[in-house]
Amino acid sequence: MNILVLGSGQLARMMSLSATNLDLHVLAYDVASQHIVNPVTGQVHEQTLAQAIAASCAITAEFEHIPADVLELCSRSGKFYPGAEAIATGGDRGKEKALLDNASVHCAPYKLITQKQHFLDAIEQLALPMVVKTCQAGYDGKGQWRVKSLDDVDTIWAEMAEFLAAGSELTPHSIIAEKMIPFDREVSIIGVRDRAGNCKIYPLTENQHTNGVLTLSIAGKEKGAIQAQAEDAFNAIATGLDYVGVLAIEFFDVQGELLVNEIAPRVHNSGHWTQQGCHTSQFENHMRAIAGMPLGSTQLLRPTAMINVLGQSNIPHSVLSISDTTSHWYGKEAKAGRKMGHINVSANSLHGLGEKLGELADILPEESYPGVLATGQQLILN
Repeated sequence: MNILVLGSGQLARMMSLSATNLDLHVLAYDVASQHIVNPVTGQVHEQTLAQAIAASCAITAEFEHIPADVLELCSRSGKFYPGAEAIATGGDRGKEKALLDNASVHCAPYKLITQKQHFLDAIEQLALPMVVKTCQAGYDGKGQWRVKSLDDVDTIWAEMAEFLAAGSELTPHSIIAEKMIPFDREVSIIGVRDRAGNCKIYPLTENQHTNGVLTLSIAGKEKGAIQAQAEDAFNAIATGLDYVGVLAIEFFDVQGELLVNEIAPRVHNSGHWTQQGCHTSQFENHMRAIAGMPLGSTQLLRPTAMINVLGQSNIPHSVLSISDTTSHWYGKEAKAGRKMGHINVSANSLHGLGEKLGELADILPEESYPGVLATGQQLILN
């Protein structure tokens, strides 16, 4: 069976590697070059997009910002999962908020902005400080502003107006203002839904971000009511979209109440720990779902941490001397802040995981791997 992935980055690469265990053959459509490529080797295949679609039993995507004509072509095939609506929703915060409202899933109070008066109304209704985000084209902390005082309004509006003006009648741009909610931490849920509507959900993951980019995830800390809240939100959203495949939902934890920050209609960075922490990774379960296969187990095997490698061309080999530590590389050219790979480390207990993070912190410099030492110490103390 052949699978086509829209996008040829690290997520397509990891989906392809996992698919070999299922006897699935994956090719990717490089949106930039418009070539069909092998997402692991980069080899270009002499196929058009239409030919690749015809030869595939299922089509999926590794990111949300798919050109409209490509999305339409894939949708018409009847093979595209999770579906055009899900991809469009994940790529537009305005549509995302409407989905959450319709599904009765809680998020921070917000207001859509397409003109300056909307911006001023948002300041009055939501109060300062306030966070403002582009509805389209935002990721990893990009396309966001923090409005802290009225002195910021003119400067920030000038940048917002430039973004709004860059839209077109066919693809208009919009912006959303959100009430800035003090939160205790950021968490995410990864789940998978098959073609028949069956769902399996991974344990909630605690995430740490630096300058808007995920740096560290921990799985194995959550139980009880907060996990149930996240699962309820997943089921409501996945059902509302008639979703097929892996879906990620990021939350703010506000004194035990979860508010959705954003959704991602795809495999997700905060689920990379599943490669070593579960019997069936998010990548394999996504392939199973879209190919019509039974879903695999999402139960936690052992507490696991995922550490992003950002901008580093290599890691010290001594990292691999620490037991139950695995590295994953994306085959990219090193650039500052770029996601180059990740490190997964597992242990039989949270205390043991803290000890291993402490060992890693002795090897990995804090400036490049923030939070590893502090998180290790926290797990040991708790």
